[in-house]
Amino acid sequence: MEVKDQMMRQAIARLLLVSLALAAAAVVSCGGEERAEPVVERSAEQLWRFETGRPVGFSSPAVVGGVVYIGSHDNYVYALEAATGEQHWRFQTGDKVFSSPAVVDGMVYVGSADGYVYALDAATGEEGWRFETGDEIWSSPAVAGGVVYIGSNNRYVYALDGATGEERWRFQTGDEIWSSPTVVDGVVYVGSADSYVYALDAASGEERWRFQTGAIVSSSPAIVDGVVYIGSGDNHAYALDAATGEERWRFRTGGAVWSSPAVADGVIYVGSWDSYVYALDAATGEERWRFQTGGAVWSSPAVADGVIYVGSGDNYVYALDAATGEERWRFRTGGQVDSSPTVVDGVVYIGSNNRYVYAITEE
Repeated sequence: MEVKDQMMRQAIARLLLVSLALAAAAVVSCGGEERAEPVVERSAEQLWRFETGRPVGFSSPAVVGGVVYIGSHDNYVYALEAATGEQHWRFQTGDKVFSSPAVVDGMVYVGSADGYVYALDAATGEEGWRFETGDEIWSSPAVAGGVVYIGSNNRYVYALDGATGEERWRFQTGDEIWSSPTVVDGVVYVGSADSYVYALDAASGEERWRFQTGAIVSSSPAIVDGVVYIGSGDNHAYALDAATGEERWRFRTGGAVWSSPAVADGVIYVGSWDSYVYALDAATGEERWRFQTGGAVWSSPAVADGVIYVGSGDNYVYALDAATGEERWRFRTGGQVDSSPTVVDGVVYIGSNNRYVYAITEE
């Protein structure tokens, strides 16, 4: 486990160096309209922040019933009061928690780098069951029809019974799975580091189709109106037919697209390692606008009430006008923001690599 952990840290370090290089290059060479430093009339207010023991990396909050659930590199899953940030409970896994919790029917489902999928009581944090995959889990669970779907770095996608943790099926891809599944109309969509996007039958795990991109697919799919939207490490965002896997369009950014798309009102919003957040026409892939942050955008956008919320490697959380890309406000944390925001009742919940979970709102 110690050797594996060292390899993981080295891999993350290499990815961070590439990310920073791409972001720096984008400032100099990225095409399109360049934005001047905006005049921001609004500002953001911190309602609370909660300190974990280590960075809050890719784990992103689930907010259900007035409680925020999130993981940290300190090996814990936390349940925090959404209004105050007060800790309800924490549950210790055996390694870092990159996975984002899914909360369904009073249970919290989450993966850990210790190789286990956990089911925890949402009210108490008490363990219901755990399932061992045998390798680190960076993927986040999707729950549909009482079944938990999740990927593992052992190359498999798993379907587990939500009540018992019993394995229903597993499907082997060609490499590690960092992407998180999305389940729509009886089909599981997920990416793999083998460069493919897969569509699997949710009941049996049988492959329906696969689509090859040019690099690692860490992005997680969004499926809207029969189209799968997803990013790839080959610098592209893709639109694929959900039934056949046929490519509808692709859009090239200036860096790897590990961010997962958000889709609203016929527009997809996605970040790139080139430091930009893009708004693309969902039907054609045509660029509507782009907004440049000061670092690589690993975070996945959230859309609420005509505003795009997203984190960046420049330590900021941004709020952008969904129609124009104009900045409404930015909020500075003390570390890179790889976590993705969740917005509930005008409050933005998000983690940062400075160890904190934040609750932010517009002043």
